[in-house]
This record gives sequence, C-alpha cells and structure tokens, in this order.
Amino acid sequence: MKEPTTTATIQDVANRAKVSISTVSRSFTRPDLVSPKTRAKVLSIADELNFSISRSAAALKTGQSLRIALLVSNHISNWFAASVIEGLNAEFSAAGYDLSIIQIESREQRKEFFDTLPVRRNADAVVIASFDIDKDEIDRLSSIDVPIIGVNSVLQDGFSATVNIDDHQGSILAARHLIQLGHRRILYIRTNPAQSLHFSVQQRIESFLGYCREQDIEPSVITAEEGTYRIDNLITQILSLPQMPTAIACQEDGIAIPLIFQLERNGFSVPSDISVIGYDDSTYAHDVGLTTIRQLPIDMARAAARKTLKLIEGETVDKPNELFPAHLVVRSSTSRVEEH
Repeated sequence: MKEPTTTATIQDVANRAKVSISTVSRSFTRPDLVSPKTRAKVLSIADELNFSISRSAAALKTGQSLRIALLVSNHISNWFAASVIEGLNAEFSAAGYDLSIIQIESREQRKEFFDTLPVRRNADAVVIASFDIDKDEIDRLSSIDVPIIGVNSVLQDGFSATVNIDDHQGSILAARHLIQLGHRRILYIRTNPAQSLHFSVQQRIESFLGYCREQDIEPSVITAEEGTYRIDNLITQILSLPQMPTAIACQEDGIAIPLIFQLERNGFSVPSDISVIGYDDSTYAHDVGLTTIRQLPIDMARAAARKTLKLIEGETVDKPNELFPAHLVVRSSTSRVEEH
C-alpha cells in the first residue's frame, strides 16, 4: 500500500534505497546506466513514496539545479578546452547533470559570473579550467556552499579539489631533451594571456627557463599574439633575432605545428636546421612527427568530474589535489645540433 504523503523528495528515495541522489536521478532519466536490480528497487520505493521526477521537480525538491558550470579561459574549439569538455560531459551526463560552459576572456566577464551565480544559484558546482580565482571569488562561492574544482589551476588554495598536469616536470623534460641534443641557442615561444587571468601555463615557461639557467643557458623568449597572422608574425620575430636558434620550444602544440610548416616554407629544414618541440600531444602532433610533452586532458577531466560528483553528494574525496605526470614523446621534429 502506498504511503499517503505527497512531499517525498529525491533525497527521501535515495535514503530509503541506500543509494545516491545521482543514482535515483539516473534510474528515471538514464536507466541504461543503472543496473536492472537497482533501478527496480529505486522505482519501487519511489512508487511507495508517491514520488515522480522531472528535471525541474528534482531541482526544486533538492535545491539542486542539476547543472555544473565550467569556466574556460580560452576558445572552446581549443584542443585542451574541447578535451576537458568531453571528459567532464562523459561523467556528468551519466550522473544526470548538464554542463554549462562559460567562456571567460576578460575581467568584466569574470566579474559578471561571480556576481550573478550566488544570486541565481544556478549551478551545483563550478569547474575552472586553466586559471585561478581570488579570495573574494572563493568567498562568494563558499557562501552558497558550492564546490569549486580546478583543472590545471596552479594555485590550490580555495579549491575544493584540483586535477593538474605536472607542468614543472613536463617543462624540465622538454628543456633537458633539447640540451641533451646539444642545443644552447634555444628560443621559447609563449602565448600572451589576459593580464586579469592567472593561466596555468605560466608554470611551463618558468620551469623551462629555470632549468635552462641551471645549465648556464639563457633562452630567448618571444610572444605569440592572437590574430590571423599569428604564425607569420612569429616568423618575422624569429628572423629578426640576432642569431637564429637551433631549437624552438613552444608553450603548446597549437603554436608548434603551424610553425613547422612556416619554417619549412621559409627555407628551414626541421629538424636539420631547427628542432621544434611542443607541449600537449594534441590532434595532428603524431601526424606531423612533433616531439612534444603529452598530457591527457580527457582523463584529467573525468577524474575532476568524479571528484565533483562526490563533493556534491557530501562525500569525502580521495586525493583532493591530484597531479598527473607528464610524458616526453620523441618524434622526428627534434635532433642533435648539426655543425655547419
């Protein structure tokens, strides 16, 4: 016989069934992701409690929006951002959550997000990819008890959990590889991050230059400005250097891959004249034979998503600050210095 109450919540069903709220949600919305036995149990208890679910009803009954906000600091089409989205969505979708993507490119956009989220309360957690947040922003989120998870965010203070690649290790691997090949005239190409955002890739340049200096090598550094003629402008800057480098280290594959083609169009052979190393092991790195530092953003994002779901459920997270190792992948774009 059904209980007469009509005020049962999704939490009531979860408690009676001894499962998580996410499992109750999936039993209704994504039954293919729940075992038949568990789903039958959940539906039976829901029926007893006269409970039915919809996305709006679930939000009202639990105070949850069933939405997780992702703040990204670069274009969504960027390989890293797209990979993070893929990894997060795989876990969140399975748990019945939507992923809301907010692209942050300026101080104004950033302020608007942190000003409006506490008022709207339209996200159950915030995942931040590749930049850090300040104390005021942390306080705003903490005031509404929203978990904050960082993906490749250098600073750990204030985050409920973080998942990072070991950029310090990766940059040392890149610098050491070039130096062991005999290179001393090394150029480092970096991006120009917005000054209002503290990007995680700053760790890459600091660690790369630091290791080189320990070996009594002072690399040149130039900046790849955004724009249609980004690589053309880089070639102009490289050709304007007092001495041509024998090796170029790029902050990301997105610079290294087109740079190789432009160098060769300008009469330079890679790696005979100039070795080139990237960072990411992104799409097409293997196809062009790019030596690079491999990171696995899909795996990192899935790990971040699992931590996020546990935090939303009020569970303890194992390894709240998880560091993924970097790997040197040697291909054909680097070689020993040739004496001319």
